[in-house]
Amino acid sequence: MKVGAIWCPECAIMRPRWEKVKSEFPDLEIEEMDYDKDQETRKRYNIDHVPTVIFLEGENELGRLKGLLETEEMIKEIKKYL
Repeated sequence: MKVGAIWCPECAIMRPRWEKVKSEFPDLEIEEMDYDKDQETRKRYNIDHVPTVIFLEGENELGRLKGLLETEEMIKEIKKYL
């Protein structure tokens, strides 16, 4: 799950990086959540920072990344959970 906000400058920087990730993993399901609009999910997963990426298997959290990430770092983390 990718968590961001329209007002977040780091999220804006991450958008083109996510496009590269999507091209690397075309079958990867990436659920996007708006920090401001989905408060229930934010509370359930204790999300206190944007951008945040949460790796889920069903409802179970496998891992989490916060902040500005390089494309290569995201790809490396995604490969760990495939």
